[in-house]
Amino acid sequence: MTNSSAMNPAIDLYLAEGCGRCPLWQTPQCKVHDWQAELKALRPILLSSGLTEELKWKMPCYTFENNNVVLMSAFKEYCALSFFKGALLKDPQGILEKPGENTQAARLIRFTNVQQIVDLAPVIGAYIAEAIAVEKAGLTVEFKPIDELAIPAELQAKFDEDPAFQMAFEALTPGRQRGYILHFVGAKQSSTRTSRIAKYMQKIFDGQGMYDR
Repeated sequence: MTNSSAMNPAIDLYLAEGCGRCPLWQTPQCKVHDWQAELKALRPILLSSGLTEELKWKMPCYTFENNNVVLMSAFKEYCALSFFKGALLKDPQGILEKPGENTQAARLIRFTNVQQIVDLAPVIGAYIAEAIAVEKAGLTVEFKPIDELAIPAELQAKFDEDPAFQMAFEALTPGRQRGYILHFVGAKQSSTRTSRIAKYMQKIFDGQGMYDR
């Protein structure tokens, strides 16, 4: 592992107020507050890796020489570390998960309590070190073609623009993902598909299906 990196004040604000991606920002109901202890337990492990701590897509993102390595994020039922090139990690402990069926590069580790993080701290550190080694080696994920009927171009464009949104979408149940995709591709015009995606982004970040309340 390399030396510790500096703490970024923007992440302190994220932990104090939430991500600001929904109206629950700065309220006790924000998902970030549900996982305060866990996020604060993960942060020193990330900082000790020597990665640069940044705020991207309104979430803590840890980078190596301007390359994204891992996101720290809060979801409804868990918080997670999401590795951008997790598919290239060896995963000897079998703890990496695909966020969704069609995910090719990203892999995440879910956490639901602080003790889990304490117990896995050395393992988490080793996985981060391997992810850094992947970047140093210039390795890339070889993407396979995805059926455009499954992932409309407008949705893929939003994924490319906002990886945090892609991770939130892929964290949905398969049924919810399918419901959204069918609704998006049901529009004949690209502009309508884009507007439909924008309309439901917040529900997706909230882990909800189209008809959930």
